[in-house]
Amino acid sequence: MAAPDQIAAQLLQHLGGADNVAGVEQCMTRMRVTPRDRDRIDEAAVKATDGVLGVVDDETYQVVLGPGAVTRITTAFRALLAEQGTDAEALAARGADIKATQRRRNDTPFKNLIRKVANIFVPLIPALIGAGIVAAVRGLIVNWDAVGAAPEWVAGLIPALTAIGSAFFAYLAIFAGINAAKEFGGTPAIGGAVAAIIVFPGIADVSYTLPVVGDITLAPGQGGVIGAIFAAVLASWIERGLRGRIPDAIDILVTPTLALLGSGLATIFAFMPLAGAIATGIGDGAVWLLQVSGVLAGFVLGGLFLPLVMLGLHQALIPIHATLIEQLGFTPLLTILAMAGAGQVGAAIAIWIRLRRNASLRRAIKGALPVGVLGVGEPLIYAVTLPLGRPFLTACLGGAFGGAVAGAFNQFVAPWGATAIGPSGLALLPLLQSDEGQGYAILAYVVGLVVGYVAGFAITMAFGFPKALLAEHGGAVETDADAAPAVAPVAAVPGTRIAIATPAEGRIVSLDDVPDAAFRERTLGDGFAVDPTSGRFASPVAGTITAIFPTGHAFGVTTPEGLEVLVHVGLGTVALDGEGFTVLRAEGDVVAAGDAIVDVDLDAVRDRVPSLVSPVVVLNGAAWSIVERDGDAPVVVAATATAAADA
Repeated sequence: MAAPDQIAAQLLQHLGGADNVAGVEQCMTRMRVTPRDRDRIDEAAVKATDGVLGVVDDETYQVVLGPGAVTRITTAFRALLAEQGTDAEALAARGADIKATQRRRNDTPFKNLIRKVANIFVPLIPALIGAGIVAAVRGLIVNWDAVGAAPEWVAGLIPALTAIGSAFFAYLAIFAGINAAKEFGGTPAIGGAVAAIIVFPGIADVSYTLPVVGDITLAPGQGGVIGAIFAAVLASWIERGLRGRIPDAIDILVTPTLALLGSGLATIFAFMPLAGAIATGIGDGAVWLLQVSGVLAGFVLGGLFLPLVMLGLHQALIPIHATLIEQLGFTPLLTILAMAGAGQVGAAIAIWIRLRRNASLRRAIKGALPVGVLGVGEPLIYAVTLPLGRPFLTACLGGAFGGAVAGAFNQFVAPWGATAIGPSGLALLPLLQSDEGQGYAILAYVVGLVVGYVAGFAITMAFGFPKALLAEHGGAVETDADAAPAVAPVAAVPGTRIAIATPAEGRIVSLDDVPDAAFRERTLGDGFAVDPTSGRFASPVAGTITAIFPTGHAFGVTTPEGLEVLVHVGLGTVALDGEGFTVLRAEGDVVAAGDAIVDVDLDAVRDRVPSLVSPVVVLNGAAWSIVERDGDAPVVVAATATAAADA
C-alpha cells in the first residue's frame, strides 16, 4: 500500500480539492468528509485509490479505510487541508459559533442589566485612558523635578498637567450619570444634573440626622459613580413615569423639575450615604483581601477571568474598577485580571510549536499573537485556544499563576494597580501606579506577565494536547502501528478454531440486513451483527484492545493468534461525540471474552442515530475464514485454503 500522505493527496484531489471539503471527521474505520459540492467528487477514482476499501455516500461522504490506516491517512489528509488554509478557517468558524452561542445564553434579564451598567462606562474608556496617561506623565515629571535635574520651565508645566490629568476623574460621577440616564431611558442632561450634586462643593454644607444611623455630614464626591448611577436611574424612572401623564403644555416645566427634585432628595438623604459606604467597603475590602491572601485571590481571579468573560459576568466588575480608582487612585483588580491574557499568549506559543505541521493555524496565531501581547485577546481566544478545547483550560491556568504573582506583590510589598480601565497586556504599562511609585508597579506587572507567559506555555505543552487533538490538527502523534503489542503473538496453527461471542445481549442479525452499505457489502470483512437489548458491550474474543475510539462507538480486539475483530456499536454513533457512551477500558488492555468494554445508554442514544444494529466483523479475512455459524455468530479457523476446506 502507498504511504499515507500519498493516499491522502490522491483522495483530496479526487474529492474535489481543499476548497470542496467543508469538514472532515474520523471514526474507527472511515474518513467522513463533508463536501461543499458532491458533483465535484470523482467517486470512481476515490474507489480506485490504493488503500480504499469502499465508499458510503450518506449524510457525509465516507471513505472506508479500515482501522489503523484510517488514523494515518486522515491525519495526513488534515495536514494537507491545513496547508491550504481550511483548518484555521474551521477553527475560526467554530470559535465564532461558540461566541454566538454564548451570546445567546447571556441574553438574560440579569446579564442584560449588567451589560447596561457596563455600557455606562464603555464610552468613557478613551477619556479614562487619556487622563490616566497624562497623570502618569505628570508623575514622571514630578520625579524629574524633585531630583533637581529638570529645567525651570518644567515646574510651571506640572500644575497644567495636574489639571488635565485630574479634572476628568474629579467629575467622573457626572459623566456616569449622563450615560446612565441614556441606558435607562431618561434625559442625559437630567442624569448629569442629579449626579452633579455628588461632586458639588456646596454639598459639604449639608448635614442631618437619620434614625438609627445618627448624624450625617456629606462630603463632595461621597458615593462616587455608584451614587451617580443610583441617582440617574431613579431620575430616569421618575421621568418615564411622568411622561404622558403631565399635560403637554406644562410637561417641559413639570417633568424635569419633579425628576430632578425627587432623585436629588433621594441622592442627598439616601444614595450618597449608602453608596459612600459601599464604595468605602469595596476599597477597604479589596486592599484587605490582597494584603491577607493576595496569592490565593490572584490565582483564583486570574484563572477565572476568561470564563467570566464567556458568561458575560466580567462586565459587573467595571463599576468596581471605577470605584477603586476613585478610592485608591488605581484598581489592583484590573492588573490581576490582565494576567489571563498572558496565559493565552503562552498557550498560543505552545500551540505554534506542537501543531507545527498545521500551516493555516500557525498563520492565524501569527496574526493574533502580536495584538494578544498588546492586550487584545479575542482573536486568540475565539480563533485558537477555545475552539481547540483543552488549550483554553491550560491558558486559564497560566493566567492563574500570573495572577498569583501579581497578588503576591500586593500582599507582601505594597498595593499597586492601573489608573484607568480598558487596556491590558503591554498596553497597560503606561497606566500603572502605586503608592511606592510607578517603577514598582511596572516591575510587579512585568514579572506577573512573564510568569503568565511561561506558565501558560509550560502547562499547555505538558497537558494541552491529547492524542485526538494532535491527530486532528496536524501534531505529531503515535499511531497504532507505532504501539508495541500488549501480549506476545502466538503462531496460529492451521485449523485452529476461535469462537467469536456476541458482544451484547440481543438478536443476531445477518450483515445482509445491516442498513449500511460498507458492512452489508462486507467491505471491511465478514461477520454478523447484533440488535442489542442491553447497553453493555463486551469483548467478543480474548486478546488485546488494539483500537478504541474516544467516543466509545467502536473498538477492535486482536487475539494472540492474530485474529482481528471489530465491534461497531450502532450506526452513525460517531456523530454523538461520546454522549451516552461510557468507555470502561483503554487501548492496550488485555481482556478475556465477555469483559465489558463500553457501556451505552440505549434509551438516550436510540432516537438520535439511524440504527442501533451493531456489526461485528473479522478485519483480516484474508488470513481467517469463517467456517461455522451458531445462529449467525461465527467460529473462524486459521487460514489456509486446505484447512478451511477440510473444516
